[in-house]
Amino acid sequence: MNLRRTRAIFNKEFIQIWRDPRSLALAFAIPMLLLVLFGYALSLDIDNIPMAVWNQDGSQTSMRFLDNFKLSKYFKIIGYYDNYPAMEHLIDKGDAMIAMVIHKDFSKYIQSNGLAPLQVIIDGSDSNTAQTVLGYVNNVVYSYNQKFMQDALAANSIANSTPVDLRSRIWFNQDLDSKLFIVPGLIAIIMMIIAALLTSLTIAREWERGTMEQLISTPVRSIELIVGKFAPYFVIGFIDLAISVLMGILLFGVPLRGNVILLVITSGIFLTGALMLGIYISVAAKSQLMASQMAIITSFLPTFMLSGFTYEIFNMPVWVQYITYLVPARYFIVILRGIYLKGAGMEALWPNIIALLIFSFIAVRLAIMKFKKKVA
Repeated sequence: MNLRRTRAIFNKEFIQIWRDPRSLALAFAIPMLLLVLFGYALSLDIDNIPMAVWNQDGSQTSMRFLDNFKLSKYFKIIGYYDNYPAMEHLIDKGDAMIAMVIHKDFSKYIQSNGLAPLQVIIDGSDSNTAQTVLGYVNNVVYSYNQKFMQDALAANSIANSTPVDLRSRIWFNQDLDSKLFIVPGLIAIIMMIIAALLTSLTIAREWERGTMEQLISTPVRSIELIVGKFAPYFVIGFIDLAISVLMGILLFGVPLRGNVILLVITSGIFLTGALMLGIYISVAAKSQLMASQMAIITSFLPTFMLSGFTYEIFNMPVWVQYITYLVPARYFIVILRGIYLKGAGMEALWPNIIALLIFSFIAVRLAIMKFKKKVA
């Protein structure tokens, strides 16, 4: 690849962007507008909440208590564990939403009419879901207490009015502030939409203006043309990332608890795939109108609906959950929320990072293979 020719294409594309106020508005104004408009989270009912359990008691009493959660449509016990690190790792990875710890003397407290301690740890990085989950837990415990009292009255025995002493704790977002959940996810939405929309027009614009024939007649190779057109939007994408991060911190007070370098690296991987997807669409469509429509269908709708940003993935039908594995923003949102709110590192996020690498590699290969230096 000749760097001189690539730099010439880069300069040409940058000049075109600078002279097009609509592209500049799309690149910089829309991210800020979306961040402001979506500063408030959505409240949705959920079920099948993945829950990890550490039953230190192991008695029939504690098992009967857990049956109340098993029979509830709102909870799904994914496994039983015997230590905090195992459950913490599940919550860090996003595999569990809630962890429950039953005290070793749970049955003794119940049988002696004492207050039985019950610890519930909830992933608060998704504030609205955490608030809903906490309400569901309280309802299940309340129902258990009521039934316990009714059984005690029927047996003409004296019982504590609240045999289970629930001690809940919210992790990562103690105040359940919706902005802390929505802003990291919105960064992924912005980067995907802006990247795909901007680059989906770049090759199609050349065909519509009749300048592609001139580029084809030059010594510029296909890879040089693609890289030259990719690079300006990569720079713009990182400017959008910086704007989003600064607005999140300064305007919404969203903490950045994780590694900034990891954030930059993973954002670069995701941005590369999104930009190359846009270039592939642009090459395939050869029309700005068709390219923009295809970009919306392939980037905006899946990213907004199937990435876990708007709706919890575990609350979707099983066949839809399988489709979400094809949505790259699904993995990037987990990474962003992990870095922002949980301070998670490579040990928890590496499966999602590998998924992004695969997406970017496929997008790059498709864009390069699709573009040919010929008129028809």
